[in-house]
Amino acid sequence: MPEPDRVTAAVLVIGDEILSGRTQDTNLRDIARYLGVIGIDLAEARTVPDVLGEIVDALNALRARYDYVITTGGIGPTHDDITADAVAAAFEVELHEHPEIIAMMEARWGGELTPARRRMARVPVGGALVKNPVQGPPGFTIGNVFTLAGVPQIMRGMLEDVGPRMRGGRPTVSRTVRVDGSGEGVIAAPLEAVARAHPDMSLGSYPFFGPDGYGSNLVLRSRDPEALAAVVVELIAALNGAGIENVREVQVA
Repeated sequence: MPEPDRVTAAVLVIGDEILSGRTQDTNLRDIARYLGVIGIDLAEARTVPDVLGEIVDALNALRARYDYVITTGGIGPTHDDITADAVAAAFEVELHEHPEIIAMMEARWGGELTPARRRMARVPVGGALVKNPVQGPPGFTIGNVFTLAGVPQIMRGMLEDVGPRMRGGRPTVSRTVRVDGSGEGVIAAPLEAVARAHPDMSLGSYPFFGPDGYGSNLVLRSRDPEALAAVVVELIAALNGAGIENVREVQVA
């Protein structure tokens, strides 16, 4: 059943350089953390190449399914920066050179607005600008889509202008129970029992291995802090009841 207070978002990462492994994406992590604070669930993420049709198809699928879509990458000055073209195609509108961006560029570069620089001024008709407090031209938004830069520092700056425009939900709270010295095969049964008893709560197991030993971090997530606290106690008791003693709740930064 859909949750009436749940707000969802998807991220569309655009760029051949991500898929080839030449560039490591950190934007997804930063967006997920940012959205979580304002109560928006990042429900899906996709990465697509610099191919117009694939960007359009992915964008249309995501914007129809979720409350918001954030795209990163592909709004620079080179020939393969085609995100603006794709967003305009998805919304079936034309692109135009936004006068505010042209004015910003003229103030920065004078009359030297090369065709490459002018590419960064193109915005879908009906779109609004997303502030760029770092450097370079702004991003833009149209419908429920926010189109941001791919450079992590710039993207993070743009997010500060995106958040206030979104409808936030109830923030999700997480708590972590650490199990040392027991593998997932041992903890699986009590973990599954608790998870089945609370289907509205997220409960995941994340194993770790290192020089100091092995075990799992059991992460519980819910929008109801009181219910979450009760299930943490229930989970620890279930693990202890299964003979697993080295269990404790930990604070995760």
